[in-house]
Amino acid sequence: MILPAQAIKRIPGMITPFCERVTCGHSGMTYGLGPASYDVRVAETHVIPAGQFALASICEHLSMPDDVLAQVCDKSTWARRGLGVLNTIIDPGWRGFLTVELTNHSSSEITCYAGDPIAQLIFFRLEAPTELPYSGRYQDQEPGPQPAR
Repeated sequence: MILPAQAIKRIPGMITPFCERVTCGHSGMTYGLGPASYDVRVAETHVIPAGQFALASICEHLSMPDDVLAQVCDKSTWARRGLGVLNTIIDPGWRGFLTVELTNHSSSEITCYAGDPIAQLIFFRLEAPTELPYSGRYQDQEPGPQPAR
């Protein structure tokens, strides 16, 4: 089941800092709690040349409960400009600052500034807590874009 806003809000410590829906002043894009998702922000400024790829970190620290999985999805404003966020999964039990993979599919350079909304997280409730919560090499991932380990 996909979690609605009121369920996302009730999970203490899953997203820190947590905020209600906010409009970013310079871009007009929104971040924070949505109707059935949470939009996260990029932690550092990135200039991505046409056809290139970059790793970025988000501002928010995540601490996934053992009965919740999240999927990382594009924000439509960035997608309409040609910037894609590779759609990855955040496993139950994972903790840390998420590294997102950004690809510029356009023919022009794209700049995303620190604090800009960058991706949307959709949360799914498992029918029971997993017996195998995440404990891999990216557990407690530190801030800043992290390369493959």
